[in-house]
Amino acid sequence: MNVKGTFFVTTKATVTEAFGQERWNKFMARLAAKDKYFKDTVIMSITLMPLDKCILLFDELIDECFNGDKNASYVMFGMIGAKHALSPGGPYQSLMLIKDLKQFVESGLPKIWSTYFDGGSVTTKLENNVVYIRITGFHIKHVYYEKLLMGYYKQVLKVFGKRSTATMVRSLTAGDDDLYFKYELKDS
Repeated sequence: MNVKGTFFVTTKATVTEAFGQERWNKFMARLAAKDKYFKDTVIMSITLMPLDKCILLFDELIDECFNGDKNASYVMFGMIGAKHALSPGGPYQSLMLIKDLKQFVESGLPKIWSTYFDGGSVTTKLENNVVYIRITGFHIKHVYYEKLLMGYYKQVLKVFGKRSTATMVRSLTAGDDDLYFKYELKDS
């Protein structure tokens, strides 16, 4: 499975803003020395990057710049990615033209998945002020990446104007066959 390089562009912008271009360049040089993918590949927003390389980048970056706090950092990167993608000027801002919450949840959220990943699928529903998101065909067992996805969708709902409490109902790393998130909406 591959992920679109949009995540890389957003991550680079976030890290260079927080730590400076020089630190990013040093980090990438060290990463390229560990894995030739990062030496041989120009990663642009349209690049389809193997998901294991994406996870390697995040793991190494979090170890180096965020004291190894993968739990909080993966959620943070998910939320930053969503905010960037859907904000004015972001690559997927057109999804914010959907004004009906049910339509946004049930048609917009699955489109977000397919803009990033070339595999797996997302089904969503809004029922009794709760958003349910089920991800199937995603075979990467990585607890922190699961938290990135949960944080991403939480922020998507926030950008849409809905605060929520997120719960991971099912998890691949816990032995389930899918990822299943529940977001109880507030202010609705």
